Amino acid sequence: MEEVEVVVAHRQRATLRVGDVFLKVDGDPAHAEVEVRAMGMAPVPTPPILWREPPVLAIAAVPGTALGVLGEPSTASPAAWAATGAAIRGLHDAPLPPWPGPRLDDLAAELDRECAWLLDNAVLPTEVVRRNREIAGAALRPWTPVFIHGDLQITHVFVDGDEVTGIIDWSEAAPGDAMFDLAVLTLGHEERLDDLLAGYGPDADRDVIRAWWSLRSLTASRWLIEHGFDPDSPGCEFDVLRARMREPEGLRRS
Repeated sequence: MEEVEVVVAHRQRATLRVGDVFLKVDGDPAHAEVEVRAMGMAPVPTPPILWREPPVLAIAAVPGTALGVLGEPSTASPAAWAATGAAIRGLHDAPLPPWPGPRLDDLAAELDRECAWLLDNAVLPTEVVRRNREIAGAALRPWTPVFIHGDLQITHVFVDGDEVTGIIDWSEAAPGDAMFDLAVLTLGHEERLDDLLAGYGPDADRDVIRAWWSLRSLTASRWLIEHGFDPDSPGCEFDVLRARMREPEGLRRS
């Protein structure tokens, strides 16, 4: 008998692993609909879909191992990171998915709301929130939409040696800012940005990526806390925010 492993579980969704099958249970059927459609459109390796019976989506495991985990150094080679960058570039160059993506006004309102919550509840020192809110402003500019994954965490990219074997968890895919994907993937792994961009190409905006590190960490923290995760774990969101305080003043404002 195969053991059942709980991969992740919170109030919105749960993912279970039984052997080489992942069962994703989500109370919102729209998430699975986006995931299925996005995987069918994406020009990168994705998990095979085995069956779908709402609220459950069954997908097969992809070969290889995750590019890394948040809070620990990535053991993947520079070539694997470069291959990941090339795969992401292929995604960003693909035709846009035909559903709406994040709106700039909504992101700005969310950032203000979450910063206020962090300050009102004394979750982080005022100066850390204020400085990162200042840095995050560089991400709040018009962008040319591309096909983004939308939740490109380091654990969602699988590699075997120097080859990308699969990218998973597509429920947030949409037209959006290319720099957002690059920032989420390197969140807490900023030292691997050069390796990633070696494969992605020279036109990435490092200042905007840095801004998204701050914005993503500020806006995700309350959700993480309320769903049983700890953004103050080593190498995670709070460490990302504190790291901005150690940067030279000119770099913070770039």
